[in-house]
Amino acid sequence: MRVATQPAMPFRRRIAGGLARLCLAATIVGMTVAAGPARANGPASVADLAEGLLDSVVNISTSQTVEGTRGMPAPQTPDGLPFQEFFNDFFKKPKGGADAEPPKRRVQSLGSGFVVDASGIIITNNHVIEDADEIVANFSDGSKLTATLLGKDEKTDIAVLQVKPNAQKPLKALRFGDSDKMRVGDWVMAIGNPFGLGGTVTIGIVSARNRDINSGPYDNFIQTDAAINRGNSGGPLFNMDGEVIGINTAIISPSGGSIGIGFAIPSDAALHVVDQLRQFGETRRGWIGVRIQQVTDEIASSLSMGPARGALVAGVTEKGPAAEAKIEPGDVIISFNGKPITEMRDLPRLVADTSIDAVVDVVVVRKGAEVTLKVKVGRMTEAAEAAAAADAEAKDAPGAPGVPAPEPDKPLDAPAPTLGLTLSELTDALRSQYTISKDVTGVVVTGITAGSSAAEKGILPGEVVVEIAQEPVSKPADVVDRIAALKKDGRKVAQLLIANAAGELRFVTITIDE
Repeated sequence: MRVATQPAMPFRRRIAGGLARLCLAATIVGMTVAAGPARANGPASVADLAEGLLDSVVNISTSQTVEGTRGMPAPQTPDGLPFQEFFNDFFKKPKGGADAEPPKRRVQSLGSGFVVDASGIIITNNHVIEDADEIVANFSDGSKLTATLLGKDEKTDIAVLQVKPNAQKPLKALRFGDSDKMRVGDWVMAIGNPFGLGGTVTIGIVSARNRDINSGPYDNFIQTDAAINRGNSGGPLFNMDGEVIGINTAIISPSGGSIGIGFAIPSDAALHVVDQLRQFGETRRGWIGVRIQQVTDEIASSLSMGPARGALVAGVTEKGPAAEAKIEPGDVIISFNGKPITEMRDLPRLVADTSIDAVVDVVVVRKGAEVTLKVKVGRMTEAAEAAAAADAEAKDAPGAPGVPAPEPDKPLDAPAPTLGLTLSELTDALRSQYTISKDVTGVVVTGITAGSSAAEKGILPGEVVVEIAQEPVSKPADVVDRIAALKKDGRKVAQLLIANAAGELRFVTITIDE
């Protein structure tokens, strides 16, 4: 069965329609199995473990007021129906007169959470409490405490709540474990509130690690087959020492019920966010000011760096931390603060989790050699938002990927195509014709050979070749010379730094024809 993935809300008592297929709903308890023949076939029982944890896992109930709808839904009718106006009035007119406001209604939702501090700190998912007017923590002994929101982070889907404990019934706090020590195949256990059935315990194993489900920029989920359903969202994932090694957040399912594919935020990623939400009520993420792209096998080959790894720097924010540290476009970041960058998406997560103003070592591959640079981490604030806005504007600029560029006039110095590209010096006339920013320098593309590698890579007329193999070019002859030099060195591909009309940069690798 083809399963679509999409955001979902926690279990709602009055929700209409079918259950979403990617359900943000999880309350798993992860338990790591110690190696040894005694547990080769799994734990004989988790009763003692679960008994000691149930009191610390809570059911989160929320309620909110939503606007009512006017009348009842009108059925679809063909245009031109006789008396159409009266027909529409019948279905759309609210009770109580034409000017009466539709009645508001209360909607309730259920999720899960867990106590991390006996003073009354509870962790859950942001989507569990989102837009709630009232939040209540329901404990296993039947007691209820009203909760207030200390802080939330939409990008990691974490929320921190505060309750006032009853002096006669002190809270039992859970402790966090090290999610990095979890291995695929380790046993895990879930306790939560699936479909409103509080205190439900399920067990399974860690099915995979470092999963990216496209829910946010910092995806690094633990995947498990422990049963997780709607209403489990925000619950803890325990190891077999009773430590929280994850916060259950999402499942993939065609029906909304468990099919054995659930996801939890690793504790190592959650701890940093939780601490900041408790201290500041917001997250304060690190930022170095680079735009990056994936290092493909072709790019790795063009840089003579062996297997593809790291994050390729496509652009550097002016006066940002990376620019101050002399990081350049074309550098491949392979290590940040002593931690290897295996894939491009590792870098944003590591940078975000780094303390503001920390000075860290960044290892880059530059022209085939490794270079270590010192970077002082900044804070992701308005500067990053402005850069994101510039990226959005660039997507609509002529010459941007997918945006048609104006038809070029025949250039005065059109040479034979090189790499499938017809190139020209960037004259004032061509700059005006393609609306190319005055800050962009290089050789302008005025034509593309159909079926060429350049055409397949999406290069468009009006874009500008800024560098080839990390060497700047300013006229078509420079391009020809650089390609000849690469051929002489035995290179099979050429790496081009391409700028669109707005100056946004990206790297493209093109096969060198013999």
